[in-house]
Amino acid sequence: MTAPTPGADDAARPRLHLTARSGWINDPIGLTHHGGRYHVFFQHVPGSAVWAPEQHWGHATSTDLVHWREEPVALSPGDGDDGVWSGGVVVPEGGRPTAFYTSADASAEHLGRVRVAWPADDAWRTWTKGPVVAGPPEGVDLAAVRDPFVTHDGDAWLMVLGAGLADGSGAALAFRSDDLARWTYDGVLASRPAAAADPWTGEIWECPQLVRVDDRWALVVSAWGGGHPGFEAYALGDLRGGRFVAERWHRLTYGPSLYAGSAFRDAAGAPGLVHWLRGVRDPGGRWAGAHSAPHRLAVVGDRLEVAPHPAVLRAATAVAGPEDGSPRSVVGPCHVEWRVTDGDDGADGAERTATLALRRADHVAARLEARGPRLAVRCGDAAWEMPFAGRAVLLVDGPVLEVFAGGVVGAAALPAAPAPTTFEATAGALRVRALA
Repeated sequence: MTAPTPGADDAARPRLHLTARSGWINDPIGLTHHGGRYHVFFQHVPGSAVWAPEQHWGHATSTDLVHWREEPVALSPGDGDDGVWSGGVVVPEGGRPTAFYTSADASAEHLGRVRVAWPADDAWRTWTKGPVVAGPPEGVDLAAVRDPFVTHDGDAWLMVLGAGLADGSGAALAFRSDDLARWTYDGVLASRPAAAADPWTGEIWECPQLVRVDDRWALVVSAWGGGHPGFEAYALGDLRGGRFVAERWHRLTYGPSLYAGSAFRDAAGAPGLVHWLRGVRDPGGRWAGAHSAPHRLAVVGDRLEVAPHPAVLRAATAVAGPEDGSPRSVVGPCHVEWRVTDGDDGADGAERTATLALRRADHVAARLEARGPRLAVRCGDAAWEMPFAGRAVLLVDGPVLEVFAGGVVGAAALPAAPAPTTFEATAGALRVRALA
């Protein structure tokens, strides 16, 4: 649930996607299970619904990954930080939790330094800032550097720092440490030219996440280019000689909303991602930005696949109507499964288009068209195509639409309305579950 409890005058606020009570939020940071609760931090501009470089770390907690409570701001500018930008949190076995964040300098915003902080209480409500432990390495011609992610590679602690090289390549830099305190630059972990295609991976890699999934390494990056954020891409690969050797790059997210994915492990140790949702905002200007639902990661064949985390379905309260293609309406957030089989083709066996429409107040708020291996999605002014393998799962929550299909995910902002959402399919079977 979003941090405050929405009222009747707050129909534009999602119920199951984190938003701030007021102000701007973007990147999720350091989602961690600690002390029986989940903690997530986020880029936050208190009191303003517009991005500004004077970022803070907001903080929210949850017992179930779905219903969130906003806590006091954890880190703020000052003490040598013009902005407290993205990073991560590490809890070493037997050691003290450590936050790694980008310390932004107003005179050189694109060239961040990495600074640490430690919690001053077990609830992680107050933090003490420590020293700068890493920064732009000498001898590397950089256009940008920021967003540390720290993991252990089996031999040492590895800090992956997002970067853009002066030659136009997106890159991840590697720093190593034995104690999380003293760090040594270890070269470019991975890079790819902005001119590379299928998929394009940008001029700058923001929020790089190096995650172990089903005994494979996955590098997930947020591709920045042309002065604006794009989408998330990934590669499966191996760590060899201190370098990430990618097998092949793939696109992970679609649509205009998902960006800045942040890796986490749930209470059972399973890997996942949570993302910033762009374009979700209060029409009255009180707040802007949201986080996605938690996503579960798995390796299937040679691909990384994403699906709603099981915690989402545990929030289900009822099934709306029979499991067929007949229309049904739901008030509030819901989980929708749409299956289109070969038997839904035409009588002559020809491939045809199956359509699922989402209606609000007699208007089509979104439309999905499945034809063969592709799913076309239109939501307001946003439109995209994504892979399709006969099944799509939708999470609909006020102004948020998330679509999972073909192992990937897309998202966009829906026009919010207090009226029920009605689902109408021309073919296939629907299973609609209300969420609370």
